[in-house]
Amino acid sequence: MNKRILEIAVFNYKSAVLAEVGGADRIELSENYKVGGVTPSFKLIEKVKRKIKIPIFVLIRPRSGNFIYSDSEFKIMKEEILFCKKINIEGVVFGILKNKNKVDVERNSELVNIAKPLSTTFHKAFDDCPNKFDSLNNVIECGFDRVLTSGNTKSGEDGLIILKKLFNYSKSKIILIPGGGVRSSNIEHIINFCDPQEIHSSAITNKKDIANIKEIIKMKSFLK
Repeated sequence: MNKRILEIAVFNYKSAVLAEVGGADRIELSENYKVGGVTPSFKLIEKVKRKIKIPIFVLIRPRSGNFIYSDSEFKIMKEEILFCKKINIEGVVFGILKNKNKVDVERNSELVNIAKPLSTTFHKAFDDCPNKFDSLNNVIECGFDRVLTSGNTKSGEDGLIILKKLFNYSKSKIILIPGGGVRSSNIEHIINFCDPQEIHSSAITNKKDIANIKEIIKMKSFLK
């Protein structure tokens, strides 16, 4: 099996640096931890890009709240993706839903095509979708490389049964990333249960928004 990848979700410059020093394989960069992250400022993206060498995936989310976007918000998402392409960011993370929280195949496909050749991840908007298997088919149809999910629960560990079914269903069609509450205390259990190729965690262990480097190092030790 290929080496497992540890992706650390970071919400500021300091956490981005700590993630690389701690041994993370990749970061997902956003801002505003309290709302689950929104698109970081172009200034922050550029600053992190200049500093770290590991791959950077940027969250494309123009606001907090639901994932049903207006035409003007959709336009902003396009502009943000084009900026990431311009400065050679490695990947972008987004997800657009439509009525009844179904995957918006048309809009997501358009953004995937705009993003090429950047890697694309459908984020945890997936957990708001009512039918996971139909939704996974939709995400695959859009052309995403991966999907981040906790199995429709607040944490990856609690959703393991759903995650396992999704892993079996998706096979080699798309990369599934367990995320949501993944920490050193449960990462080994998640690996043994689902055998994921990639794992996502913020490595935050207190009420602040800074990643814990010791937690990153410890999680990374389970991936060897």
